[in-house]
Amino acid sequence: MEPGTAPRDLKMAEVDTLATRAPEADAQEDSPAVEPSPDTAVALKSKDTAVAPAKKRRRPARPQVDKANFKPGEIPQQTGTVWNIWYNKWSGGDREDKYISKHHAEGRCNVAKDSGYTKADRVPGSYFCLFFARGLCPHGHECEYLHRLPTIHDMFNPNIDCFGRDKHSDYRDDMGGVGSFMRQNRTLYIGRIHVSDDIEEIVARHFAEWGQVERIRVLNSRGVAFVTYTNEANAQFAKEAMAHQSLDHSEILNVRWATVDPNPLAQARDKRRIEEQAAEAIRRALPAEYVAELEGKDPEARKRRRMESGFGLQGYEAPEQIWYNRGADAVNPIGRQGYEHLEGADQAGLLEAPPTEPEKEEGGILSGNTLAALKNYAQQTQGSSTVKVAEKVTGGGPLVAYGSDDDSD
Repeated sequence: MEPGTAPRDLKMAEVDTLATRAPEADAQEDSPAVEPSPDTAVALKSKDTAVAPAKKRRRPARPQVDKANFKPGEIPQQTGTVWNIWYNKWSGGDREDKYISKHHAEGRCNVAKDSGYTKADRVPGSYFCLFFARGLCPHGHECEYLHRLPTIHDMFNPNIDCFGRDKHSDYRDDMGGVGSFMRQNRTLYIGRIHVSDDIEEIVARHFAEWGQVERIRVLNSRGVAFVTYTNEANAQFAKEAMAHQSLDHSEILNVRWATVDPNPLAQARDKRRIEEQAAEAIRRALPAEYVAELEGKDPEARKRRRMESGFGLQGYEAPEQIWYNRGADAVNPIGRQGYEHLEGADQAGLLEAPPTEPEKEEGGILSGNTLAALKNYAQQTQGSSTVKVAEKVTGGGPLVAYGSDDDSD
């Protein structure tokens, strides 16, 4: 290769690039300059910085019925002598037919149209509106209860339901009402379903509207279904929303709480769910390092524990109750985090001598020590006198103050 060839090639490459760039430069020079207008300025600015989408504002809850036609707590036509507030029906009269006496619900909640914000959204811990679930709330956004579906973030005490009603220690005989606080029930019993070929699809479509469904079991021959929700509050809401409602036909549903499933597989499933909830609570309470080591997600944790828990002793490894202990005296450095100040305070307390009580100074002629000695002497003399009196009393022998029932002495 000749010495002068490299510079010649570079010059030719520069000429080619200039030749290719020349038409582009000429085209830019020939194009007229565009003055920035308000529209083009906004367009250019939107290209440079992405505009955040506008936050959708929640709509207010709408009234479901007219206030003039709203009659809360209306008692149905009298068919007995006493109104039973526990079962919400008349008792004491002629026996009524349980199928004919059922009346269709007056309203039905439409979550897509009726839900919205109310005054209760500003108050933490508010309960849900019972009349909203039944589709009969006339207040709308002025209601003091929530007008939406329950979520997993809505937590309530176990002795009340999501509507603020008190639970009881046992279920009613007909498994209706509010329910019991002795068991977390998430399963509903739905009876009087019109039997059809697509009964499973119909039940799933109507009851999935009120929350996330975990499991649905349908008995086609009996017209009965069991719907289990993932959240207990959604089951409570669905029970009130679907009471005396209809599906795709003119039937009147009988919605009640389901009893305990005697199937061993169902009991094992519930037990496993409770264990998973307990394990999740333990995971949140323990440090992340502990959880990763216990679950085997950290392969180096086992080696590190074998080296650190041996304390220089060959073949020794600290047991789990010692290694996972937390506190100032924990052998694991992670377990001592947050307890250093307590350890320093304990060591300082051991090194310091206990404080001595100052001697009490009392005014008067005699000092405090002299008064204490005189008091001690007085107690000793008083004790000796009492002992002597006791000896005189007991010296009469065992027959003193002895009385006989016999008349002869």
